[in-house]
Amino acid sequence: MNALASVVTEVTEPYRPSDDEPFMNERQLAYFKGKLNAWKDDILRESKGTVVNLKAETENHPDLVDRASSESDRALELRTRDRQRKLISKIDEALRRIEDGSYGYCEETGEPISLGRLEARPTATLSVEAQERHERRERVHRDD
Repeated sequence: MNALASVVTEVTEPYRPSDDEPFMNERQLAYFKGKLNAWKDDILRESKGTVVNLKAETENHPDLVDRASSESDRALELRTRDRQRKLISKIDEALRRIEDGSYGYCEETGEPISLGRLEARPTATLSVEAQERHERRERVHRDD
């Protein structure tokens, strides 16, 4: 492939981190930072919509079934937003790790976390093996 074709391919195809390049190089860090920020922006945009919907749905339903259904929907929405609030703090932690240079490395072993795992779960702090050990320990202690 000549140089021009290489540039054209790079422009038309979105960048994906690869095992063929140095781990957590500038390009990979920029990729994951963009991915995390986009995810956070989506969550914040959804939460603003929730606030608008909750304010709009303050009507009092005369029918008990309708009222119960509305309250159930509202409670589910609030639980979802609470989970997303916790996710935002994990995203912020991941962004801090990008800034301090520890992003992409297992907190337990210091080994690189696979790109596939980071692609699927950009907030991951443990490698697959360390996560499995952690979950096994949790199961053992939970069963005690």
